[in-house]
Amino acid sequence: MRTIKSNITCEIVVKKSKFIANLFSVSSKEEAEDKIKEISKRYHDARHNCYAYIVDDYEKCSDDGEPSKTAGAPMLDILKKKELTNVLVVVTRYFGGILLGTGGLVKAYSECTQNAIEMAETINVIKGMSYEIEITYDNYKNTMYWCNNLDINITEVKYENNIVLSLESTKEGKNQLLNNIDIIGTCNIKKENILIMHNVK
Repeated sequence: MRTIKSNITCEIVVKKSKFIANLFSVSSKEEAEDKIKEISKRYHDARHNCYAYIVDDYEKCSDDGEPSKTAGAPMLDILKKKELTNVLVVVTRYFGGILLGTGGLVKAYSECTQNAIEMAETINVIKGMSYEIEITYDNYKNTMYWCNNLDINITEVKYENNIVLSLESTKEGKNQLLNNIDIIGTCNIKKENILIMHNVK
């Protein structure tokens, strides 16, 4: 799967109607919904603010008053065909006075979405999880070795009576780590299906 590295805005004009695409990288459904509200306020005078987004395994789209399945659905279909995730696209339409018909609307919303994606730099992502482990000070060096060897991301280190590490990795990486080190207690999984970013074009 892939996501976009930075947000993109582009526009096209079709028979005097202006279509403005805003493509966002989002980390949650809540962030996606907030962005949709933000765009709706920014373009409050527009006829339609249609959208589609995918966050992890959740997807949603809206035609926002356009004929059914002429805007949100084709936009979502493009995101899926491009194998994008954690991405929101909102296409705003300023009506130019000429009706486009259902086929024309699908083509216009699809083209605007496609153009935004083509402008964006994408990066590879993999599904994973965040979790905490507790280790002894004696086991720290060995743990660091395996984290580095297994490409496990260390997000926080707490030095207490023992050492508490906050980690991010794939499920396979977590299992391999636990097979090679000694931890105190159990592995505390904080969140599953987060996205670990890899900056590969």
